[in-house]
This record gives sequence, structure tokens and C-alpha cells, in this order.
Amino acid sequence: MAKNKFGFSSVIAVAGVSVLAMTACTGPAGGESTGGATGGPVVVGTTDKTTFLDPAGSYDNGSFMVMNQIYPFVMNSEAGSADPKPDIAESAEFTSPTEFTVKLKAGLKWANGTELDSKDVKFSFDRQVKINDVNGPASLLGNLDSVEAPDATTVVFKLKVGNDQTFPQVLTSPAGPIVDDSVFSADAITTDEDIIAGKSYAGQFTIDSFKKNQLISFKKNPDYKGLLGPAKSETVTIKYFADSNNLKLEVQKGSIDVAWRSLTATDIESLKGDKNVRVDVGPGGEIRYIVFNFDTMPFGAKTAEADAKKALAVRQAMADSIDRAKIADQVYKGTYLPLYSPVPAGFTGAIEPLKSEYGDGNGGPDIDKATKALADAGVETPVKLDLQYNPDHYGSSSGDEYAAIKSQLEATKLFTVNLQSTEWVSYAKQRTEDVYPMYQLGWFPDYSDADNYLTPFFSENNFLGNHYSNPDIQKMITEQVTTNDPAKRTQLIEDIQTAESKDLSTLPLLQGAQVAVSGVNVNGTKDTLDASFKFRLGVLSK
Repeated sequence: MAKNKFGFSSVIAVAGVSVLAMTACTGPAGGESTGGATGGPVVVGTTDKTTFLDPAGSYDNGSFMVMNQIYPFVMNSEAGSADPKPDIAESAEFTSPTEFTVKLKAGLKWANGTELDSKDVKFSFDRQVKINDVNGPASLLGNLDSVEAPDATTVVFKLKVGNDQTFPQVLTSPAGPIVDDSVFSADAITTDEDIIAGKSYAGQFTIDSFKKNQLISFKKNPDYKGLLGPAKSETVTIKYFADSNNLKLEVQKGSIDVAWRSLTATDIESLKGDKNVRVDVGPGGEIRYIVFNFDTMPFGAKTAEADAKKALAVRQAMADSIDRAKIADQVYKGTYLPLYSPVPAGFTGAIEPLKSEYGDGNGGPDIDKATKALADAGVETPVKLDLQYNPDHYGSSSGDEYAAIKSQLEATKLFTVNLQSTEWVSYAKQRTEDVYPMYQLGWFPDYSDADNYLTPFFSENNFLGNHYSNPDIQKMITEQVTTNDPAKRTQLIEDIQTAESKDLSTLPLLQGAQVAVSGVNVNGTKDTLDASFKFRLGVLSK
């Protein structure tokens, strides 16, 4: 079990390439377009997968995309914005440094007809903390001490540490969906079947039919009273694809209106030349990186040749050897950019310490520097690296990405790389069981704050489960979260990045963008590409 910034329980979030492609029209299965009238049904295609509909049991982008459509939140953000605002609440504010008080709107109800009130809100957060599933988002609630519901419309969140600058954002995150206490279990993951049978929806949509990771049909919820307003389409269908090639073909045929995660960079480049579509780019918070297991990597703490100095030298030499720009250009055709920090560019406090600290000092590789790092630590070469990646969850280009990394590392003559891949279902489990000495992960932010790239990664017993711990960094992480002076908080965020770059518990590689390919009669494209990183079916219409 992992812990978060305040020393409490933690888990995982992962992500793939964020791509939105919108075609000119929707047609039948055979691919012949019918044109479609304004307000007609919208069909969405994705290669993402849904793990669970229960918010306590999943912490991945595919599941959260579905949750955003069917569950209400205490706090949410409007399309085009990342700023948290009351969703099913009339007001939400700090009433003391350690109390965040919410007043719910009156007359709220679930799609099954039962009342939605403060007891559901308290129940939702209490069960997240109690269940604390290894694949759930309980880590985000580490600063939550308790939840009180003094009356039917009042909820008081009591915090362990006061002035938590991220807490309103946390309420918009995967830890934030409100669930029906008459349907969900208080101490165990509730099955998809029970959730659907219980009609426990109160978001913009309800689920009309459900075939897991095959097809989900959504119907506009007429009783939704939240921040987002009524959905613009009466019905939306999500169709799941096994690979991006078929997804691209359906986009080109007009059989689907929207393709969301994951088209490859080559697919996007090809679609740019299609006169029936338009390519738009939005802010991207996704990152791709390598995780080092401090116990099992070469010279790790539980290996026969354990030596912390040598293990650090291996990480440093790898950082000196990888050419991020070449991977971004050759594998991802510019849809990703080189990343030299755990915090991507565009977030307040983001700096690039790895750019100057490693390689040639300007972002490029330096073999001589890598050679010296290993020699100074007494490491014999070549060093054998067991490197694992996932071929399906992060897009099919992961194979090319990690083949390029292997090639670059072995070209130095300092490393031999045993590169292996594992399908996501096994990968997600095994990576937390010390099976992989170093491995690929991706991250899609829970909320738009630099802390979301620091706390989950570098706190003691972090969600990565890679046995990394630095008390000085832990202290700064806790301090920045509770510092309400913007300049002081920004400096702390910068100092954390600088300090962690010397430890290298992860090796940041690439930062992605959100890309939209849209047709003339599908509206709402740009509103799905805001800095909240939430995919909103309710803004789409034809």
C-alpha cells in the first residue's frame, strides 16, 4: 500500500495519447454517410478501456471518461476552463483553514428516483477512503480527515492540514464522483452490473445500454441540475476499438463522429491531408516516462550487488544517453515534445532541470558524460537493463518508442537492453509487485495544478510503488500544498523539481498535446480540449 503527500494511502493513474478526431458525418455500419441533422445522435470511437464504473475501483482515463458523463460532482469545471466551481452545490468554500463547507442544491435526485443529498456525498468519500483499492484514486484524499453531513444539504470536509490549495481541484478529480448510497457497497467495489441495474446516475447522461469495452449508449439526463447544463445531444454512443487502425478507418468512412484516444501520430499526419476534416491542437498535460524500481533495478536495494551510488549512476547515465527530441520527431511526428521535468510546460512552476543537468546541457545526449558517470561510480559496462513497456494502453506507437530507447541506449555501448512488453491487464498488476526493474508509464493529470505531477510521484511510498523516498522532498511537497502565497508556492514547486532531478526516481521523456480532427457539422470540438483534461460528451452536437 502506498502513501501520499501527507503520509496516507496512495494508488495509480495512467494515460494514453490524447487524440480527438471528428468527422463530417455519421453513417451506418457499412460506412455510407447519412449526413445527420443538428441535434442528431453522436457516435464516439475509442481504443481506451473501461476498468470499472465504480469510482473506488479505477483510476484510469478510459473509466474516468465514462464517469464524467454519468456521475455528479461537488465541484466541476465548465467547458473551456480548468477552474473548479460548484457543480451540484450552490456554494463551496473554506469556512476555516481545515474545513471546506458545501451547500447542495435542493431537489437533487438519482435517475432511479431516490433523493440525492448530503448523506450520498459523505458516503461517497467515506467509502473511497475505506476501500482504498490498489487501482483506485484514494491517494488523492490523503488530506481528508473526515466528512460530516449535519443536514440534508450541508457537507463539511474536515482536513488534516489546513489551507490545502489543491482540495477544490481534488473534488473535480477521479476521487470526486458522487455515488448513490442505496446502490453502492460501503466497503467493497460494486459491480458494473449492479450499478447499471440500480440506475445510479445523476450526471449529464444516463446509461441506456452497456456492453463492457464494446458499446455504451448514453441518454440525456433531463433531471441533471449541475454546472455543465443540459447535454446538447439526446443520445451519444461510445464504440470501443481493439486498435487505432480500425478507429482511423471508421473516422475516414464517416461511421463515427469522434475518435478519442488513441490515434497514432502517423494517423494524425495522414488525417491532416483529408479535406473533410480540420485539425485543432489544445493544451496537453499528458506525460510519458520511465519508472525506476529502487529495489530491483541494477544495484537496487534488494539485489545481490546492492549499491545506491552505482544505482544512481545507472539512472544518470541513462538520462545522459536518451535523445528525446529524436523520439518526439521520428516516432510521434511532433505530436509530443521533449520533457525535461516531471511537471510539463504550461503549468505554474514548471522548469526544466533535466535539460541542463544531464546530456549535453541543452537537451541532447552526451555519451562521454554517461561514460564518466558510470566510471566514477565504479560500474562495469555494459550494464544489463530489463526494461518493460505496455503495447496497448499507451497507444500502438509505444513499441516504436521503446525500440528507439533501446537503440539509443545500446548505441552508447554502455548498456544492453532486454526489452519486453506485457498486455495492460497483467502490466497494471505486476508493475506494483516489483516484477519490473524499470518500466513505462504515462500520466494524465487529475486536475490542473503542478502538485498533481509531484505528490503522487515523489511522496513517501508513492503510487508508483518504486520504493523511492526523500524526506526533504516530502517536506517541501507538504509545504507547497498549504502555502497560499503564490510566489512562495511557485518557488517551492521549482525547488522540488530541482531536488528530484538529482535523485531521478523517474526519467521524464515526452509531453503530449490534445489534438482534434473535426468535420463541418460536428460542434463542440474545441470545448473538449480545455485545460481541465476532461472529455465532455455533453458539449458535442450535430
